[in-house]
Amino acid sequence: MPNIATVLKDEILRLARKEARRQTDVLKRTSAQHRRDIAALKRQLAALQRKVSPLEKQVLKGPSAPAAEPKANGVRFTAKGLRSQRQRLGLSAANYGKLVGVTGQTIYSWEHETARPRRQQVARLAALRRLGKREAQLRLEQLTRRAGKKSR
Repeated sequence: MPNIATVLKDEILRLARKEARRQTDVLKRTSAQHRRDIAALKRQLAALQRKVSPLEKQVLKGPSAPAAEPKANGVRFTAKGLRSQRQRLGLSAANYGKLVGVTGQTIYSWEHETARPRRQQVARLAALRRLGKREAQLRLEQLTRRAGKKSR
C-alpha cells in the first residue's frame, strides 16, 4: 500500500500543474492577440506613410500656398473696373459673385455704385484680376462641385 503522504504530494503537484497551465493559457491567448493587433497597426501605419510621403514631396516641391485673405493695401475699387472685369471673363453677376464669395445682387449693387465692397472683398476682387476666362470657369466649376457635395 502506497504511503499516504506520497499520494497526497503527487495529487497536489498534479493540481498545481493543471492550475498553472490554465492560467498561462489565458495569458498566451491574450499575448497572441496583442501581437496580432500590433502587427495590424504597423501595417496601417506603413500604408498611411506611403500615402503621406508623395503628398509631403508635392507640398515641399510646389509653390507656397496663397494667403487665405490677401491684403488690399494700395488696391483701388471702381465700379467701371468691376463691370469690365466681369464682362471680360464672360460671367453673369451671380457667377462672378460666387467667385468673390458674395451674391449676384451684391455684384450688381457694386457695379451700379449703390454699395461699396469691404476691404476683404476688395482684396478678393483684386485677386480675380489675374484670372483668365478658362481659369475663372474652372474655379466656378470647382465651387459648384463643392456646393453639390455639401448638399448631399
